[in-house]
Amino acid sequence: MMIKKHFWICFSILILISIFSFTIMNSSKEKTTLHYLVRQPKTKTTNPPLLLLLHGVGGNERNLFSFANDLPDKFLVVSARGPLTLGPQSFAWFQVNFTSGHPQINEQQAEAARVTILNFIESLKNELDFDDKQVYLMGFSQGGIMSYSVALTEPEKIKGIAVMSGRLLPEVKPLIADEKRLDKLKVFVSHGKQDAVLQFPYATDALAYLQTKGMNPEFHQYDEGHTVNKQMFDDVNFWLKTNIPH
Repeated sequence: MMIKKHFWICFSILILISIFSFTIMNSSKEKTTLHYLVRQPKTKTTNPPLLLLLHGVGGNERNLFSFANDLPDKFLVVSARGPLTLGPQSFAWFQVNFTSGHPQINEQQAEAARVTILNFIESLKNELDFDDKQVYLMGFSQGGIMSYSVALTEPEKIKGIAVMSGRLLPEVKPLIADEKRLDKLKVFVSHGKQDAVLQFPYATDALAYLQTKGMNPEFHQYDEGHTVNKQMFDDVNFWLKTNIPH
């Protein structure tokens, strides 16, 4: 029990955890645009729902995939690697600079990443069987940012998103769909009140904006920093279990 507790307390999203029991697929040999990892559904069905995991800046596809074995059995779980290489095993969806005290993004890269993720989901149909009407995104930090950007602009292609310690880019707002199109999109948001990387008001600002669009996201807040602990994971996992089709 103490070992498990220690693991969750010390967990960092950037820690690389060895993965032995899953399939790794290399985009250099496939038709998809991104490198990714796969956990097949534990409950065998035709056309299972897809859960796409999106890591934060400086991370890689193994970060959130360390949770894969504990995610709901029905999901086909895919964890994608960001297109930008920052260093050894360090990737991003777009460049960001914090020297001003506020995140300054490369807007062109952020938009390219939004399109890349949409194209990746489409191309993934050629390699894996899943229900393209039941696609969920789960992202941490910059992965949460991308989850907002993809789903809010193309809600017909995404069933639900789980945004952990992310923010909604103001640059994306002009592209966001209208209330009618957003009506069926399910949204989970979680954020640490002690987050020093993407501060807590980013979460509440995003919630307030989504409410102006007629949406009512499920929101969880924690006395934590920029990380994922056991309670955070348990909450998002319960939301996923509750919202997948039975």
